[in-house]
Amino acid sequence: MQKSPSEESVDMELFRKARSAREKILAELHKVIIGQEELIEQVLTALFAGGHVLLIGVPGLAKTLLVRTLSQALAMSFKRIQFTPDMMPSDITGTEILEEDHTTGRKQFVFVQGPIFANLLLADEINRTPPKTQAALLEAMQEKHVTVGKKTYVLDEPFMVMATQNPIEQEGTYPLPEAQLDRFMFNVMVDYPKDHELKEIIKATTGSAAQQPAPVLTGEEVMALREAVRRVPVSDHVVDYVVRLVQATHPTDGRSPEMTRKYLAWGAGPRAGQYLTLGAKSRALLRGSYQATIEDVRAVAHPVMRHRIFTNFTAQAEGVDADAIVGQLLALVTESSQTKVA
Repeated sequence: MQKSPSEESVDMELFRKARSAREKILAELHKVIIGQEELIEQVLTALFAGGHVLLIGVPGLAKTLLVRTLSQALAMSFKRIQFTPDMMPSDITGTEILEEDHTTGRKQFVFVQGPIFANLLLADEINRTPPKTQAALLEAMQEKHVTVGKKTYVLDEPFMVMATQNPIEQEGTYPLPEAQLDRFMFNVMVDYPKDHELKEIIKATTGSAAQQPAPVLTGEEVMALREAVRRVPVSDHVVDYVVRLVQATHPTDGRSPEMTRKYLAWGAGPRAGQYLTLGAKSRALLRGSYQATIEDVRAVAHPVMRHRIFTNFTAQAEGVDADAIVGQLLALVTESSQTKVA
């Protein structure tokens, strides 16, 4: 059905607002964050798509600083949880305490909110806490509410969790199960800064006080842009490409490349297709494009798929990791309906 002129003007205004919002947020983030362009782009893409992000990187790469600065630029509440092996689910969700009413003298249970009641939550070193506590956080991520006793408490929107993992320290950790990894829209690898960026970081952090970001977007505006992301058009041609890309990860499917059957134990599920499409829509909107393209899908393929495909012993023995396989699949799965043979 053809849109009315008023509907088209509303859409055009949303696209202009989205691009303007991206530029303003980037300007504020770069007052504090030096470099990390790809990381920032992927975090913003997930934020406006309504997804959560898992950040993998060694300490000191500005993961915490990025989340805190983003919350300041968005005028949104921010909480940080440092996960430890002795942490309980109630330390995250909150708990009911027995409190006396000084007026009546009666005692009643009062719910004390946990740190999960924030717009932006940094879950630092999520793999350092036991599975029961991990599950409490991940359930809240999925359901957008927590249940304590017989009552359910809805989390404020917008709500986004950015969790971190340290890839070099594995002793005393509890790796996230595959089903729980799937709750994260993006798995982002945080790399070391380039030489010139490192020079700027050293100069900026050893001198006078750094600039402070100013709020440029409210939570209500973020929610409006999330709704706008859903309205970004995507053609059947692009959706067909997403389907072929996800299907190409299935080792039991006879249409999959030989490489998939050789190196993968499990492929990506339907959520990969959903997040590839949503991520492409969000990226397109933030860049001022009026529809999601295959280029947008390819741009988000690594963070969406690297934690949704699982290599087998052959891949591990030959040193082939998930990133390498996603890269090869992007080369093999073309825009047409044909898939090259690996």
